[in-house]
Amino acid sequence: MSLHAPMVTESEPESVLRRIAVIGAGTIGCGVAQATAESGFDTTVLDISRDALEQATQNIKAGVRMKRLLGKDTNHATASMRFTTDYAHVSTADFVVENVTENWEIKRNVYVELDRVCAPHTVIAANTSVVPITRLASLMQKPDRVVGIHFMNPVPLVNTVEVIRGVLTSEETLAITRSFLGLLGKEWIEVNDAPGFVSNRVLMLAVNEAIFALQEQVATPEAIDKIFTGCFGHKMGLLATADLIGLDTVLLSLEELHAAFLDPKFRPCHLLKQMVWSGRCGRKSGQGFFRYDTLE
Repeated sequence: MSLHAPMVTESEPESVLRRIAVIGAGTIGCGVAQATAESGFDTTVLDISRDALEQATQNIKAGVRMKRLLGKDTNHATASMRFTTDYAHVSTADFVVENVTENWEIKRNVYVELDRVCAPHTVIAANTSVVPITRLASLMQKPDRVVGIHFMNPVPLVNTVEVIRGVLTSEETLAITRSFLGLLGKEWIEVNDAPGFVSNRVLMLAVNEAIFALQEQVATPEAIDKIFTGCFGHKMGLLATADLIGLDTVLLSLEELHAAFLDPKFRPCHLLKQMVWSGRCGRKSGQGFFRYDTLE
């Protein structure tokens, strides 16, 4: 595992990195699209839902306004951006970032389409929380061009990412990925491929245990999170972090980890399941362990 700061040199393959495609217009996908557009890339955002694309347009504009309020340069944002439901518009992309839900069947269908339309040189970066990169690469005719990039939410503001090297990921693919992240101004930490990698293999266990503590009435949500912000100096408590990620995503991630490791420690807490079943999925739904429906 190694930490790298963003660094762009004359020898880096900038000519390879002109057109970016972002697959999935959810919270993370919007953040990735905003970050690439702000960095001057020709950015295409694809989703199967036109409603999702319309919402993505509004979310990206809101994200740009927020960065401007923070005094950040967003002159390139929304320039040369395309929103589409047609995979044909991804065929010219030099670099693809896939951000669809943590569900194997859905991801598999996406990679079949990407394999059909993408050029041989295109790098496919899986922005997944738990699905092994090597498993995704096995769906492609060029598995060496598949790499993992785990962006953190909110993408435009978190400057470090987890980069996952699949078993078949080539050195050239890693070099292009490093160049891409350098141009985004991101630092990166490289790890090897395993379900959940490092970040979510550890984080999802901690979040799940916090939910178990709440289910067993050990403490209130506020008290549980205060332990981690007040005692350990975390910027955000575990339950608030789960709300930010999306409780449906947390549940899917735990289910994938449980299936991958066959270890009962990853079994999702029943309270988590109930909250997802009832539609309380965190910030995006207005309510999770905390309420957000009064926020703009």
